[in-house]
This record gives sequence, C-alpha cells and structure tokens, in this order.
Amino acid sequence: MANHQKDFLFVLIKSLSKSEKRQFKIFASRLETSSNTKFIELFNILDKSETYDEKLILKSGIIKKIQLSNLKSYLYKQILVSIRLNIPSQNIRYQLREQIDFAGILYNKGLYKQSLKILDKTKMIALENDEKYMAYEIVEFEKLIESQYITRSIQGRADELVIQAKELNYRNTISSKLSNLSLQLYGIMLKTGYVKNDEEYKSIDDYFNKHIAKLDETKFGFREKYWFYNANLWRSFLVQDFLASYKYAYKWVTLFYDNPNMIYQNPVFFLKGNHYFLESLYMLKYKSNFKKYLSLLEQTIQDDKFPVNDNIASLSFLYIYNNKLNLHILEGTFAESEYLIPEILDKIKLHSEHLDEHHEMLFFYKIASIYFGNEKYTECIFYLDKIINNKNLSMREDLMCFARLLSLIAHYELGKDYYLENHLKSTYKFLLKMNDLHEVQKEIIKFLRNLNNFYPADIKKEFKKMHARFVELEKNTYEKRAFLYLDIISWLESKIENRKIADIIKEKAKLNSR
Repeated sequence: MANHQKDFLFVLIKSLSKSEKRQFKIFASRLETSSNTKFIELFNILDKSETYDEKLILKSGIIKKIQLSNLKSYLYKQILVSIRLNIPSQNIRYQLREQIDFAGILYNKGLYKQSLKILDKTKMIALENDEKYMAYEIVEFEKLIESQYITRSIQGRADELVIQAKELNYRNTISSKLSNLSLQLYGIMLKTGYVKNDEEYKSIDDYFNKHIAKLDETKFGFREKYWFYNANLWRSFLVQDFLASYKYAYKWVTLFYDNPNMIYQNPVFFLKGNHYFLESLYMLKYKSNFKKYLSLLEQTIQDDKFPVNDNIASLSFLYIYNNKLNLHILEGTFAESEYLIPEILDKIKLHSEHLDEHHEMLFFYKIASIYFGNEKYTECIFYLDKIINNKNLSMREDLMCFARLLSLIAHYELGKDYYLENHLKSTYKFLLKMNDLHEVQKEIIKFLRNLNNFYPADIKKEFKKMHARFVELEKNTYEKRAFLYLDIISWLESKIENRKIADIIKEKAKLNSR
C-alpha cells in the first residue's frame, strides 16, 4: 500500500518510466549550473536505491548534510520541469495553460493585440472542451487588457466580455456548488456508510434538496451535468435507493459515451462513473448489463486514444479487477475466479504507491469472499485477518464490521469452536464500540453463539428459522447493506439443503434473467 511517509523526491523518481528518466537526463545535461553534476549524481543514487537512505547519500560525498535539503528541492523541481516539457500534446489542459502563458509573455512585452488574439483562440478551444474555469480566466485576462489599454479591437467588446464573464461565472458557480455537495456526501459515505434509520434518511434528503433547489438540469452544460449526476449518485447510495443509483450512474456514463472526446479529456471521471455504474448493476443483480458495460469499459481503456499515465493505470486496474471479482461473486463462479487472485496481488504491489489503504482492504475482502464461496475457509480467514488486524482503517467502518462477521462464519465452518467464542466476544465489543450493531449483525452473533447449544437433530430446523428471519430483514431498507457484503441467506440455504453455496448462488443467477 502507499506509504505516505516516504521521501517525496524518492517516490517521484521511482514513479518515473524509463522514457521519462532518459528525457530527464537529456534535459539535465543542457543545464549549465555549478550544481549540475551534483543533482544528477543525487538522481542516480536515488534511482539505484531500493529505499530512501540519507546516510548513503551523505556517504557518497557529493553533498554536505546542510546542503542536502536545497539540492533535493532543486532536483525535485527540475524533474517536474522535464516531465512538463514532455507531456503528450493531446492533453488539452496543458495546451490551454501554455497558450495562456504565451499570451502573458506578449502582454508583458506590450504586444496587446497579439496577446488578445491568442487569448481569443484559446478561449474558443476551452469552451469547445468545456474547460469553463480556464475560459473564465481567459475572459478576465481579456478584460484586464481591454480596461487598461485602448485597443479598439472590436466594437462593443466590453459588453461582450461582461456577458461572457457573467455566464461563465454562473456556470462555474453551479459546478463548484455541486462538486462541493458531491464531495461532502462522499465523505459521509466513507465515514458512516449507508443511512441506518428514518432520521438519518431525512437528514441526508433535506441536506441534499436544500443544495439542489432552484437548479435547472435542462440548462446544464457537460460539466454541470457531470457534477449533478455525481451528487445524485452519492445521495442515492447513502439512502440505499439503488434504482436511483443506477439511473444517475447510467446518465453519468452515457454523458461520456455521447461525448467521446470528453472520455479522453477527463479519463478519471469516465473511469469512476463506469465503476459506480457497475456497482449499481451489481447491487441490482443486473447481470447481462453488468457484463456488457464491463466489456465496453475494457475495450475503451484498451483504445489507443485512451490516455496512459500512472494514475489512470492504477484506477483502471482498481475498477476492472474489482468488478471482475464482483461478476464472479454475482454468478457464484468462485472456483473459476481464483485465477484472478495472484494477478490482483501482483498488481496491488505494482500500483502500491497509488492505491489507498481502503481499496486494498476492499480487494482483500472480495478475495476472502471468493475463497469462502469456494469453501476454502483457511484462506478466507487469512485475508479477513488482514482487514481485522489493520489498525489504520478508519474509513468505511462497515467493511471492518462485515469482515469480522464473515470471519465468524468461516471459523464456524472450520469447526474452530474456541476461536469462534473469542471472535464472538471481540466482534460484539467492536460493533458496540463502532455504534454499528444492526439487526442482521445481532442475529448472526446470537445464532452462532447458540449453535453449540442445539441438538444435532435440531440444527437444520434452527437454520430454517434463521433463514426466514433474514428473508424478512432483507426487505428492510436499513438492513439491506448487510446482504450486499454478506450473502448470509445463500449460506443458510446451503446448510439447509446440504449443498455448496456456490451452487446455490449459481442457481439464483440463472433464474435471474436480467
């Protein structure tokens, strides 16, 4: 997982591709400074090192300790300059920024008409690509030039710029408000998960409606629509309205497929939208569309026009493989999915600097679920322990809760009564401490605690009672999330019918024609 305590310069150097390292050395060789040799030597030392070791740097004799901080800062800056000079030309934001900088140079030289000409062309490109923040910056620059110097470039120019500034400011304000709302809802989701009662539902709904009041979706441009769908999606997830989640995630994804140039200009937004759309399909068990859009996402990522960088590569891995596991869990094809596990573990290491701890733990939970479905309970517990023993996992408390519950069931399946009793106590204490004890969780703990008290002849009858209880709980809006993490009903059916849980889930998947 990403270690944010590492030296920033060292992490940056390790993130460079072979091509970027070669380009940097060519770039550095052109710099004629007294410290040229020193910062290249420092680069070479760090490039060859497996870990950051300040003692090794000082031992090399290239620099004194008192000078090291300045040299590192200088090297860090020059690496970024080198990367900046070699950014692919198709990145529209860098093109726009470059043109604005050129206009600034011309302005400072007193070449106002030339500056305005560049700004006008750049503004058109910005608007065509829905880069309204940059377009607004350009308009403000144009206003500055027009107000300070009598250019007489276009009659009625002042009115035109004022109208443009007002329109762009209005649209940017809407985007900003919606992005703020989306971020705040996402923060609530990470911290507390889904709403737990009517009071929380009303609180989220009131908060959401207050922030979107008076907004007219029909007047939105691309970016406003994006943030509007984003905010609606998080509201839907929070209140467990999965049909609404599907609706707005579909709108999000369709917005990009209807504007293909935006896929390549905003690949991160595109990837995230697809992930949430697939998650919505998973929640609704909409298998056919899940397969269709997962395949379409893979095809789009493999397109030569799709941007490639470390961040996008990591997100692509995260979303593609997460949803590949989801598809196997949805279909009950646990044995068929095990080939993915070594691939995922290798890729977690490969993308370790870009994956946060939560997503790594989420992979472990899904891997544990695969092993559980394949009745490999020891392996299941191994990956669940990685979550349970993680002391830093403060986000998504629900993930920690259900990791513990699945571990309880896995211990029961292994017949480890001693460990089961200890886990029951620690899990109950944990859930009370986290204020996350729902009916489903209470019932699971109570049932497992009493299992040893039942006569063997009565166990199946007790399983049937629990099954009926959970079928009823599944209808409760605020208990739904338990069944998203843990298919306790299918497990109970496997015990009642003396069948493998994988066969139960496969059968259900076939009966579900969607």
